[in-house]
Amino acid sequence: MLRLSRLTDYAVVALVRLGRSDCVETTPGIAASIGVPEPTVAKVLKALTNSGLVVSHRGAHGGYRLARPLREIPVADVIVAIDGPIALTSCVDGAMGCESQSLCPVAGRWDPVNDAIREALSAITLADMEEAAIPRAFRASAAIPASAVSHVE
Repeated sequence: MLRLSRLTDYAVVALVRLGRSDCVETTPGIAASIGVPEPTVAKVLKALTNSGLVVSHRGAHGGYRLARPLREIPVADVIVAIDGPIALTSCVDGAMGCESQSLCPVAGRWDPVNDAIREALSAITLADMEEAAIPRAFRASAAIPASAVSHVE
């Protein structure tokens, strides 16, 4: 089964939370608002900062903010920031370590599958993920104007 790490899931949630804020957010504030332990949020934010997805601000009024809007951050970028390159098998990501590589009848054949997955994950932004989290009943109500919600379902 292809499964993302828990840290990647937390990273998406933290980024969407930052996207909903107009100001710099602290690690404790983010942790409390998303229900994830503070040390875990700190670890995620450090990786996201290193990858350029968030910007950190030091000082008394310091914290984190998005480096760019949610609509400009593909899910693929978050996965790479937390888990590393997207690859289904070790032969896809260029790692040498398969004992059967010289005899493998499908060597190199995973590349199109891996490319399709990368392409799909690059086409979905965090704004799409945020929209998917809004219950349909609320989207249809006056609580959220129709102009604020795109139709990606």
